[in-house]
Amino acid sequence: MARKPANDPSPVADFEASLDQLEQLVDKMEHGELSLEESLAAYERGVGLYRRCQAALEQAELRVRLLSDPGNADSAEAFPAGASPLGHASTEPDA
Repeated sequence: MARKPANDPSPVADFEASLDQLEQLVDKMEHGELSLEESLAAYERGVGLYRRCQAALEQAELRVRLLSDPGNADSAEAFPAGASPLGHASTEPDA
């Protein structure tokens, strides 16, 4: 079996690292530790991290769909917003 290169993290590991970095950026911005220029750069970096997290979550959702119904892989789609993979409504509050 072919192995991934060591410098190519799994989507889950990449998600965790990106989320951690995003939380650190938000914390610094909330505590006023950055100048305006640094805040703008941090915001830009945060948007990129957010997009990486979102892409990793979408990939994870697709994997769950494929694992849940491997015989119907061609019709796999992303979960509807607010739905869980088990068919229950999300309990998270709307943003």
